[in-house]
Amino acid sequence: MCFHTIQTKLALQIEKRFKAKIKDKHSFAPSEHINGFDFPKTPIITNEHPDIIEHYNWGLIPHWAKDDDIKTMTLNAKIETLSEKPSFRDVINQRCLIIANGFYEWQWLDSKGKNKVKYEIGIGHRDLFAFAGLYSSWKDTNTGEIKKTYTMVTTEANPLMAEIHNIKKRMPIILHPEDEKKWLELAPINQFALPYSVDLVATKTPPDTEAQQLFLF
Repeated sequence: MCFHTIQTKLALQIEKRFKAKIKDKHSFAPSEHINGFDFPKTPIITNEHPDIIEHYNWGLIPHWAKDDDIKTMTLNAKIETLSEKPSFRDVINQRCLIIANGFYEWQWLDSKGKNKVKYEIGIGHRDLFAFAGLYSSWKDTNTGEIKKTYTMVTTEANPLMAEIHNIKKRMPIILHPEDEKKWLELAPINQFALPYSVDLVATKTPPDTEAQQLFLF
């Protein structure tokens, strides 16, 4: 699964890459490490407003939820079961692009995960890309606040990610640039499951003394 991302690009770079305008630049905050369990606001593009970059909270809250506790379990959504899970089946057509230029994953070196190696993963040169996502709106009945949230869609790991994410063997769906519009325009979900994947580069991060790169072609 994926709970840690990177988004270090400037607002103008994102607007140029995705041909969309950032709605609220006060919310825009590049970061070397975005932790999903902080439920942060990050930039996304929804299929409702494909020419606008908005900031939604990571951790989807379904419209029917009584409170927001469910967000701890909805950071990721398995593409294979989207139509089955109550949290996701109602929003399967509410698709979004989650903007990033990298993510982190840990390779377990023992069965209990006491010894792990951290990798930074991306498409090379920290270029921008989009994860496939789903989004929702939820009203807090106690405060009346409307919270806009999203989840990141995952699939079975490709060979590179299976080597790194060697316990659960999952990976986020990173869209080919030419497929970003197809995702937003509701192309069939199964088109984006494994073996669909992009070429990735993974680099060990400190405290490892020697950087090592793995490539998938």
